[in-house]
Amino acid sequence: MNRPFDVLIFDWDGTLMDSEAHIVACLRQALAAVGLPPQPDEALRQVIGLGLREALAALMPGQPAARIDAAVDAYRQEFLAPRPTPSELFPGVRETLHALAGAGYRLAVATGKSRRGLDKVLAQTGLAPLFAATACADETRSKPHPRMLEVLLAELDAPAGRALMIGDTEFDLAMAARLGMPRLGVDYGVHEAARLRRHAPLAILSDLRELPPWLAARAELPLAAEG
Repeated sequence: MNRPFDVLIFDWDGTLMDSEAHIVACLRQALAAVGLPPQPDEALRQVIGLGLREALAALMPGQPAARIDAAVDAYRQEFLAPRPTPSELFPGVRETLHALAGAGYRLAVATGKSRRGLDKVLAQTGLAPLFAATACADETRSKPHPRMLEVLLAELDAPAGRALMIGDTEFDLAMAARLGMPRLGVDYGVHEAARLRRHAPLAILSDLRELPPWLAARAELPLAAEG
């Protein structure tokens, strides 16, 4: 059976790791550290997936750059501090990634996290060896700009049509759409399915363990141009 794609590119937070509560808490602490009033958790959730500075700027409209920078520093200190109960991978993620790598797919990560933050969770989970390439917002551009996908495709020498972006936010899917890259949504993360559908994903999964059989079924379809 032919593989329908050569490269599978995953978002991290909300797609592979159940880190929403931790990120929301860190955003809340960052705003408090610069003397801004608290915001509803729902408002904080909506910026997950953006690069850190872009997320905080969205939560702090009209604030000077220095204050945003201070909030970024506060967030990083909170996020990187040791925690007694680190965020966990979603159920089945570890096994699914191993199965996909074993089937010959090249795996990659495109994340709004910083390089330091991604390296921390890769070390915590032991998943680093599974990924052929990773790209972070602080090294490229924040989603939905497609720069991090361009970097990954160049590093892996893969055309956009042979790669699949998998993510839980409309930022992930919009990023892929700008390159004409096939994309797949998951609805157990931050954004609801209605928001994901705006960016024409091939499908929306409710569990990452659905991905291998979805790919297997896709491999049996006649080849067609991806939009």
